[in-house]
Amino acid sequence: MTSSPLYLNAKLRQIETLHGADALMQRAGAAAADWAAPLAGEKNRPILILAGPGNNGGDAFEVACLLRERFFDVCVVFAGIPDKLPPDAAAAYRRLVRIGIQTTPSIPEDTHWSLIVDGLFGIGLTRPPADNYAALIADANRLAERDACPVLALDCPSGLNAETGTSLSPTVKATHTISFIAAKPGLYTADGPDYCGEIRIARLDLDITGEIEADGHLLGLDNFTGHLKARHLNTHKGNFGNAGILGGAKSMVGAAFLAGRAALKLGAGRVYLGMLDPEAPSVDLLQPELMLRRADTLLQADLQALACGPGLGRSSEAVRLLEQSIKAPVQLVLDADALNLLAEDGRLEGNLYNRIAPAMLTPHPAEAARLLHCSVREVQNDRIKAACELAERYRSHVALKGCGTVIAKADGGWHINTTGNPGMATAGMGDVLCGLIVALLAQNWPPESALMAAVHLHGAAADLLVARGIGPVGMTSGEIVDTARHCFNTWIDDEARL
Repeated sequence: MTSSPLYLNAKLRQIETLHGADALMQRAGAAAADWAAPLAGEKNRPILILAGPGNNGGDAFEVACLLRERFFDVCVVFAGIPDKLPPDAAAAYRRLVRIGIQTTPSIPEDTHWSLIVDGLFGIGLTRPPADNYAALIADANRLAERDACPVLALDCPSGLNAETGTSLSPTVKATHTISFIAAKPGLYTADGPDYCGEIRIARLDLDITGEIEADGHLLGLDNFTGHLKARHLNTHKGNFGNAGILGGAKSMVGAAFLAGRAALKLGAGRVYLGMLDPEAPSVDLLQPELMLRRADTLLQADLQALACGPGLGRSSEAVRLLEQSIKAPVQLVLDADALNLLAEDGRLEGNLYNRIAPAMLTPHPAEAARLLHCSVREVQNDRIKAACELAERYRSHVALKGCGTVIAKADGGWHINTTGNPGMATAGMGDVLCGLIVALLAQNWPPESALMAAVHLHGAAADLLVARGIGPVGMTSGEIVDTARHCFNTWIDDEARL
């Protein structure tokens, strides 16, 4: 997919105010009805439409009117008070009444549905729904499962925080979500992907990018295609940089091997592994091209990029090597125990903040919580905020891993990645990502582009494996490496054909 802008609620409200005379509610209703009709399919069962007390309810009223015009049988559940509706929603309610649609405060139990349309709450919900609406949400989820019918959410599934992706419980389990004007970040990160299903953006004939700057963006291939270049014929390994991997403490040698194999197969000219375990093998029998050495000699190599962390451990030697790595004038990726050590030592934090060469941090939520000295729940409750705080605090580019990885740049700005699947929740995936990043850095990619491309590629490779019938259950991190190489070369070939 291509990159697209993401807007938080404050700017969306500004946009709605700027276009208050443009019949946005009618446009939203029309866009939703156009998708609802084919989702409902044959007209042998009615459509259940849930309308809330605000403008999202107004969108639902518009959908009901338009579907009735198309001869669908609709049942509109509205538990609010008509006189308390906002002006546009009240006008939509009056249109509903004029064409003879009566509302009911509860869902009829003896009816089977072809489609459920969720118009209870939109993007403004920041607390759990009140008891009566919570009951409607629970009933909608139960009936959708009973009738095996699709659920179309208007703008955002009710019960989901559209900014953070946090499920406020209960939350409508939509199979389809049509979001109006622009994409909202909460649809793509944290709990959002579990509740939104297929997402479409109805821009309502507005071109807002020139009016109000986006808060963030979805990550797409176009964010880094300018660096997807075919190699010249007249070239050699020295043109593709030397990457170093520092880690491999006792019982964690495999982490360094995974990172090294990923770096090698994404095109780094040479890959050196600096192993902390004194009994580590002197050669990787599965990938003998990797050059293994003792950890304390790795920084003596001529490196263009260094990854510190895969299997690093938390020994005093690891602390010393991490400090040396941060001071080294080389592009740096910190992952795993390098992040844990960083969180424990304020001196290392200061060294990282003041270093000149770019640094990248790739924490999972627990590591992010340690770095921010907060709870994992706080990180997950607002992943965008957490990633941006990390980028500012450590003056580094950050990839906060998880469902909808958030990439925050050291100088501001953020992206949400949409590739990947649950098969990636297994040991070693972070080591592979670390290797992909350091390989691109070694090949002289700009730091932000290297981080975005590696994150997107990592998830795309996992998605391709699932498409081939490998996983998601039982997918291994080692399987990602060759598939990432295939995806990356395909991207380069596709770009060359343009």
